[in-house]
Amino acid sequence: MMLSELVDITEQVAATSSRLAKIDALALLLARADSDEITPLVGLLLARPRQGRLGVGWRTLSSLEATHADAAELTITDVDHALDAIARASGSGSTATRHDLLTGLASRATAPEWDLLVRAMIGELRTGALSGVLQDAIARAADRPIAAVRRAAMLSGDLGETALIALTGTAEELDAVGLQVGRPVLPMLASTAATPTAALETTGEASVEYKLDGARIQVHRRGDEVGVYTRNLADITHRVPEIVEIVRGLPAQDLILDGETLSLDEDGGPRPFQETMSRFGADVARAVALRPWFFDVLHVDGRDLIDEPLTARLQELERIVGEWRMPGIVTSDAEAAEQLSREALAAGHEGVLVKSVDSTYTAGRRGKAWVKVKPVLTFDLVVLGAEWGSGRRRGWLSNLHLGARDPDGEFVEPGGFVMVGKTFKGLTDELLRWQTETFPGIETRRTAGAVFMRPEIVVEIAIDGVQRSPRYPGGIALRFARVKTYRDDKGAAEADTIQTLRTLLRG
Repeated sequence: MMLSELVDITEQVAATSSRLAKIDALALLLARADSDEITPLVGLLLARPRQGRLGVGWRTLSSLEATHADAAELTITDVDHALDAIARASGSGSTATRHDLLTGLASRATAPEWDLLVRAMIGELRTGALSGVLQDAIARAADRPIAAVRRAAMLSGDLGETALIALTGTAEELDAVGLQVGRPVLPMLASTAATPTAALETTGEASVEYKLDGARIQVHRRGDEVGVYTRNLADITHRVPEIVEIVRGLPAQDLILDGETLSLDEDGGPRPFQETMSRFGADVARAVALRPWFFDVLHVDGRDLIDEPLTARLQELERIVGEWRMPGIVTSDAEAAEQLSREALAAGHEGVLVKSVDSTYTAGRRGKAWVKVKPVLTFDLVVLGAEWGSGRRRGWLSNLHLGARDPDGEFVEPGGFVMVGKTFKGLTDELLRWQTETFPGIETRRTAGAVFMRPEIVVEIAIDGVQRSPRYPGGIALRFARVKTYRDDKGAAEADTIQTLRTLLRG
């Protein structure tokens, strides 16, 4: 299969908002692929190459100098072999080796092909063809039940491998994909509600548990062998020895546990989220220890539990993890749920998770059986710039640069604005069109990728909080920022201050 065919399909998929049209286009593409092309093709579509970490980033890719091919010649197999070589490069001289390999690949690709490859390598393809859409397309191309494809993807944690089995194997082989200790599965996800009371209206009787400002972990144990994985299924076992030792001490030989981890300060309160995440990127243990809290069990000593109700799983969880269990209650009483939420917030945590007691574990899916409740904070910030979009947003000013006011000049000149983050979330086509028409009218400068402007436009931004960050002068960055609305009724002098945002820091 030619790489140009993938380019054409991704442009087609990005250009439509119809889920069915996306599925149809992707199914036709997958059906044409040879068996050795399926796994790399799915990796490119998800912007997660099957090779994993390639050791290249945006700075490396944007600095390459290459003359692109005039005509398409690259195949999916050519690209896969090139990415293999890039991923294998290591040791002395590896930077130069990767640079040469990337330059060679760029020179063999047409400009549209290279644009797709760059976005796939940095994880920003943004066609709207997320995992759920691609699963539906695999089912259609293979003529297999979508439930069978979703379950195989959930239990294998590998959509490329699932696609290969679905498209080249038998129905029985697809159905045989099962839970295996040592092979991480996609985590079950939660929808959202404004209050615990509203969440209970959706779930009925539920386990109401603390929602920590920590990192999701999945732990596998077979005998003394323990593996710890992130929500993205990255193996961090060697970086969290304290969690490994805790799990080795639990009263079971074979286990799969779902939970969260974070670090605590001297008073037992949660440290900032990024201090927990910094441990995931460390090659050696640091002074700040991590503590696990487990809230679900998927397997214990030869018994799969994912198809059993939460009540049964919680009984096993209580027996196995004891003091390491996530705090919570089982209730149908709204006031009891509200009280637990207040306790969680007072302890410095994010809120609560409300889980139907009848729910099975649906890995990788976001349904209504689990509902998270945490306060949504809104602030009025100033737009300092906007980046040109890609994919379906190509040609529109999209990703916003957001600034907070610094009236006292603590971080910039008095009365200036401190950049605190970016977001492209929450922008409708109407807002994208308005931004593209409006922002150049107050432009101060531009680069190839962005337009910068006078700090005049105020936008209301919803966030989940802030975290410490050395990237911006104010020392903080917004967490999960999304646009609520533009505030035409407010001037820049009424924007929220960097000092107000910094009060949200924990620890």
